[in-house]
Amino acid sequence: MIDFFLIIVLLSLGYYWSAATKAREIAFMAATRHCSKMDVFLLDGYVALNAQWLKRDEDGKIKVWRSYLFEFSSTGAERYQGKVTMLGRTIASVQLDAYRMTE
Repeated sequence: MIDFFLIIVLLSLGYYWSAATKAREIAFMAATRHCSKMDVFLLDGYVALNAQWLKRDEDGKIKVWRSYLFEFSSTGAERYQGKVTMLGRTIASVQLDAYRMTE
């Protein structure tokens, strides 16, 4: 019985790791597209998980809400912070801090 429980725990951890990796890839692509659209540079080439919890979507289904942080630059001299928010595998928002515009 303990072996069965251990297998279920290991499979659950594997599924969570796979889902978290896929969500991070989606968030990174969203940050990359948004930075390109806003004509700023995504720095360091990654997004970092900031927070996560369970939240209901508009249909009432419980999904994992995740918030990722990333850094960007408009001039190459300063670093600013951006945020990607996801609900499940859907991008809820991409936000950039106020930044200096290049001339």
